Amino acid sequence: MRDGGHSEALVRGVVSVCKVRSLALLGVEALPVEVEVDVGSGLPGFSIVGLPDAAVQEARERVRVAISNSGYKFPTKKVIVNLAPANLRKEGPAFDLPIALAVLAASGHVPRESLNGTGVVGELSLDGGLRPVRGALSMAEGAKREGLGVLILPHQNAAEAAATSGPKTYGVSSLREAVDLLSGEEAIAPFSPSPNGKVSDVGEPFGEDFADVAGQAYAKRALEVTAAGGHNILLNGPPGSGKTMLARRLPGILPPLTDEESIEVTKVTSAAGIGEGHLVRRRPFRAPHHTISTSGLAGGGSNPRPGEVSLAHHGVLFLDEFPEFSRSTLEVLRQPLEDGTVTISRVAATLTYPARVTLVCSMNPCPCGYWGDRRRACRCSAGQVERYQGRVSGPLLDRIDLFVDVPRPTREELRGGEAAEGSAAIRARVGDARDLQIKRQGVENAALAGRALRQHAALRGETEALFSRAIDRMGLSGRAHDRVLRVARTAADLAGEAEIGVEHLAEALNYRRAASVES
Repeated sequence: MRDGGHSEALVRGVVSVCKVRSLALLGVEALPVEVEVDVGSGLPGFSIVGLPDAAVQEARERVRVAISNSGYKFPTKKVIVNLAPANLRKEGPAFDLPIALAVLAASGHVPRESLNGTGVVGELSLDGGLRPVRGALSMAEGAKREGLGVLILPHQNAAEAAATSGPKTYGVSSLREAVDLLSGEEAIAPFSPSPNGKVSDVGEPFGEDFADVAGQAYAKRALEVTAAGGHNILLNGPPGSGKTMLARRLPGILPPLTDEESIEVTKVTSAAGIGEGHLVRRRPFRAPHHTISTSGLAGGGSNPRPGEVSLAHHGVLFLDEFPEFSRSTLEVLRQPLEDGTVTISRVAATLTYPARVTLVCSMNPCPCGYWGDRRRACRCSAGQVERYQGRVSGPLLDRIDLFVDVPRPTREELRGGEAAEGSAAIRARVGDARDLQIKRQGVENAALAGRALRQHAALRGETEALFSRAIDRMGLSGRAHDRVLRVARTAADLAGEAEIGVEHLAEALNYRRAASVES
């Protein structure tokens, strides 16, 4: 009899444990977490184990009050919550809803079988309502990898989570609505977003057009090459020459995001907590101030988040007043510009954020800004000019493809009545060149390397002879050598030519010539 009673008690103990599947955001990826709740005998209490941070520990009070204010009775027993695996640090309030549903299921308010194959995330408010969480799209992809057929999350996140072909997505606005959904008392249709077509006005995300820029034909051409091949560019010129105006119009000539790119960008913005609840369809444009910290630019911090270079993924990162940035801050860009990713190492985990950006920098040639200007004398000494230009390291400059001098426009250019070419026409040429690149090699020219670069940017005859002479005269490094070839390949693509000609290589070499920042 004693053995039978002991076995029965063991069975009761196993039954008292309820499990709910959830997900934890790590970087831009979601990892599976199992929320286990045991409501057993003992002194009333509520504890959470499994390496939770402070926000997860505070879920005890949010869950307890939300359950009571939703019309349910919180069990007056010993409640233990375990977040497995225990070696993964749990951060943020996204475990509120799965903990609450697990407690209610263990208390008999939610059918246990309804939780099978279901993923749950969401932050609770004290009145039982739900607040949105970060990384909904990543969590939907994580749920799909784990084989979950249903994902329940706050209704504000439903459009984003349903944007990818994953589990059935149910957006709920309160704890009670989630309970009714699982109990079958309320019929809620899975969220089905409206089709996301191409954005027709993607060329003017800020209402700015190249037609507004007077003169600067050379700089406009350089930016067209930049956009067509995804290259990095530095604009150098005196104050008032239009460097910032030109840079802010670059997104207007970039082609629309593809569906795959849109998902990647949305995952980053959502992980950073700045998503708008749906797929991002416009290319990002980020312009941080020069006082930004290293963590702010590259990402990281005690609670790691994506930095500006990742938030500009598949878009433009604009660094105005380039030499005014801290040199140590700028140096963190060297690896992302080369690899297209940012890796942040911490004791608990190593996070990798995407960072495939078009870098646009602008700077004055000297502290007063007028060194080399034809109409205003420079007040700086040679030493001041050299120190100012030396604030940017050679290895970082070596990762820039185009160096463009932007002189102040003349009176005729400012007052001339001739209309400049608009962004729409430039964007059409850029789109055609990008299509050629994707069809030919699968990636944009800026990403060509190794054997693929030698194959698609091969030089012959007179073009090869010109490049051989230029390598010696300009002292090109191995990295600069490859970047000249990539820019030349882009110039040929804009001209619709299958092979790189002398004129295309000459244009690329002209962009690479010893600019004032390198002299």
